Formats: sequence, structure tokens, C-alpha cells
Amino acid sequence: MSAPPKAGARPQAAPVRPPSPKPSRRHLLDIKYSPYVYISPFFLLFFAFGLFPLAYTAWVSLYDWNLLSPEQTFVGLDNFTELLADEYFWNAAFNTLSIGVLSAVPQLLFALWLAHLLNRPLRAQTLFRVTLLLPNITSVVAVVVIFSQLFGREFGLINTTLEAFGLGRIDWQAGTATSHAAIATMIMWRWTGYNALIYLAAMQAVPRDLYEAARIDGASTFRQLRSITVPMIRPTIIFTVIVSTIGSMQIIAEPMLFGAQVSAGAMATGGPDRQFQTLALYLYEQGFRSFEFGYASAAAWLMFLLVVLVVGVNFLIVRRMRGGLD
Repeated sequence: MSAPPKAGARPQAAPVRPPSPKPSRRHLLDIKYSPYVYISPFFLLFFAFGLFPLAYTAWVSLYDWNLLSPEQTFVGLDNFTELLADEYFWNAAFNTLSIGVLSAVPQLLFALWLAHLLNRPLRAQTLFRVTLLLPNITSVVAVVVIFSQLFGREFGLINTTLEAFGLGRIDWQAGTATSHAAIATMIMWRWTGYNALIYLAAMQAVPRDLYEAARIDGASTFRQLRSITVPMIRPTIIFTVIVSTIGSMQIIAEPMLFGAQVSAGAMATGGPDRQFQTLALYLYEQGFRSFEFGYASAAAWLMFLLVVLVVGVNFLIVRRMRGGLD
């Protein structure tokens, strides 16, 4: 032990710290501008692959621009005027909305129910969750080829099943409603599991005490889903609705490959009567079959505006429905 200080001894002065060095100019610049440098790659890519193509497409849409001709003629808004009077464009818009509704609504409802089931204590939960993601990582070409065989008119499994129950065979690719149902089924099969995992991740954050209290009060599984799960994961539901709407408005691979099963010429037209041609297929036909680059650019801009309009209306409807979910 150290000896106690003697009486009358002067206390020693605390050591004086040397003044901290003044930060250098380089250090100040690093603190001030480093965050902007870190986020700059995103904005550079966004300007290069987002804003620039959008602006360039708007500029091209004002010209009579054929990819096989070296001359481009300024026509102003004539491409948009002609496009608004084109019945094929509005047919493609109707097909896109029809397929989108038929695929998105059942898909999200079924995904919500699957996520609710997987959120309960189950054996081999990881296996079930991984299995849900398998359809999404499967090649879209393989999906469409397999489902085209299932929906085949002569030897398709679905028609064979219908015939076994005494019902007639259906030419799924010939009719408007039947072809839309077939394509919507392909989209549902690919994306239901993906959305279910998103819902499941949101459900993991819901407090378990709420479910325990609901079970004590005698609430059924459906009641718990409606009164607890849905209100608690409402932001996630709104997100999936908006993303699914945007994806539905951009459908191209499924109808293109589905039409290829009919004939090579039906790939871009969506069937001989354009019964399942979507907006993206119409854009592809004008730009890379007819080589009307200016007209296709105008179609791309109208398609963009339609997507914004549909997503905006969808968002307003979902927000109005939020009160009814509580």
C-alpha cells in the first residue's frame, strides 16, 4: 500500500495535455464528401441505365425513325396520335390488364395464406421455405414449355383430366379468356412462393404474444390471419401489390414463348388473332419486327405512363382499404 500523503504537503498539479492537432484540410474534405462518393455508383448507374434511356426514348418518339432507313424525319407528336388510334395497341393494353389481374390477385392471396401456414411451428420448416423459392429460380423457358404441354389441346394433362370428368377439351391458346388463364397460371406458379417468403419475413417480426392472446380468446386461424397478421404486415402487403402490378404490366416472356408453341410468327403477335399480345410484346413487334423505332419509342412512353397510372390507382385503392383490414 502507498503511504498516505504528509500533512501540509502540496498537491501535485495534474499533467497538462498537449493541444490536439488541428484537423487537416484533407481530413475535413474526407468527412464532408466521402458519403457522396460512396453513393455515387448507384446514381451513375441510374443516370446511365435509367434516366438517359428514358430521355433518349422520348426524343426518338418525336421522329419517324426506321432502323432500315438512314434518314429520320421530325414528326412531333404524330407517333402518339397514331398510336392512340391503333386498335392493336388498346387490344394489347386490355390483354395486359386482364392477365395482370388474373395472375396478381390470386397469387398474392395464396402467398399470404402459405406464409401464414409456414409461420406456425412445423417440422422441416427450412425445407418448405427453400421449396417455395424453387419455381422462381427455374428458367422461364422451361416453365412455359412444361405448362404449354400441360395446356396442350390434344395430349395435354389438363384436357385429359377434363375429359375424364366428362368435360370437353379446351383449345387454351385459341381463346382470349383461356389463353389469359393459362398465362396467368404460369406467372402464379413462378411468383407465389417468392411473395410468400416476403410475407413470411414480415410475419416473423409480429409479436408472438398477440397470437397467444388470440388463441386464449378462442380465435381461429383465419381470425388470427385477418385481425393480427394482415394489419401488422400492411406495409409489406402494399409493397408486394405495387411490385406485382408493375411486373404484370411488363409481361413478355410468358406470352411470347406461349405463342411460339403455336407458330414462330405468333411469338410477337400473341397468337393469330392477337388474343394474348401484351404491351411489351406489342413494343417488341413494332421495334424489332417492323423496325419502326420512333413508333416503338412512343409506345414505350405510353406504356410507361399506363404503368404509372395503374400503380397510382392501385396504391390509392390499397390505402383506402387499410381501414377495413383492422
